[in-house]
Amino acid sequence: MRAFVITRYGGPQAAELRDMPPPEPGPGEVRIDVRAAGLNPVDFKTREGKLRVIDSYALPVVFGCELSGVVTSVGEGVTRFRPGDEVFARVARHRLGAFAETACVGEELVAKKPASLDFVQAAAVPLAALTALQALRDELAVAPGMRVFIPGGAGGVGTFAIQLAKHLGATVATTASARGRRLVERLGADVVVDYTTQDITAELREYDAALDLVGGDTLTQTFSTVRRGAKVVSIAGIPEPLTATQDIGRGPGLAMLFWLASAGVRFRAWRSGVTYRYLFMHPSGKDLEALAALIDAKKLEVVIDQVFAFSNIADAFDHLEKGHAKGKVVVSMG
Repeated sequence: MRAFVITRYGGPQAAELRDMPPPEPGPGEVRIDVRAAGLNPVDFKTREGKLRVIDSYALPVVFGCELSGVVTSVGEGVTRFRPGDEVFARVARHRLGAFAETACVGEELVAKKPASLDFVQAAAVPLAALTALQALRDELAVAPGMRVFIPGGAGGVGTFAIQLAKHLGATVATTASARGRRLVERLGADVVVDYTTQDITAELREYDAALDLVGGDTLTQTFSTVRRGAKVVSIAGIPEPLTATQDIGRGPGLAMLFWLASAGVRFRAWRSGVTYRYLFMHPSGKDLEALAALIDAKKLEVVIDQVFAFSNIADAFDHLEKGHAKGKVVVSMG
């Protein structure tokens, strides 16, 4: 099979298309004929080696986190799927494998593809939508009447986060450039701050919660936009101890490393009277089923920035890494 493979850690030249032996499903796994795969910042961070402290892979390795396709065979014990089922999944973090013509995924991570989506659209959903759902529902406990700030709303996670926060009953503020304003307003944003010309700390005050998708100075400024006692969840900041123990399932060694690395940002949060949490989402077929139901009920729109042929996946990464995509970047195997 053709697959996009990390051969060493580094820049774009560290990954290449090559022929690899197709995987065989083990017990509890489904084998999927991949029709499309979504690209995410975590993919090029994995290629660069920035996540080796969390997961270290024996190279070369087929990478990629999310896919859609058709089940071709199932391993021993699989009961929820059968050959011919159209599915989508966020693959296991320790295994990866979405950037290939064939992938094997644990049954518990897979869900039936939303009937209203084609394969390209479905491949854009898993990682970004799961991240948004778990941050808003589980970490921030967003409920009707809350005011939530989501900086970076025009990106892959942001487009889902705005809609899910609105679905949960919140008033939503976000940041966008003039080019992204129309998109985030269409998705439901109530307040849009142009980060190129406006100061978010002057425009937004006393919000109940925030989901930071940008990191850096924006994260620091976000602490001033929420009320004291509020919680700020980030997927772009610095991991903290709960990331190691709760999200990754590791022990005190990594938790201590993250405690040290996040000391500065946690201090800034404490000084603002805010709780800081870095979230590393977990794959979940059950959560994907819930998202599929929202999509088929027309309550959640999938925003695609650009679609590339799988043979041009290097160009897709070049586009993604420039940081200006509005919505998701996807490669199609067809």
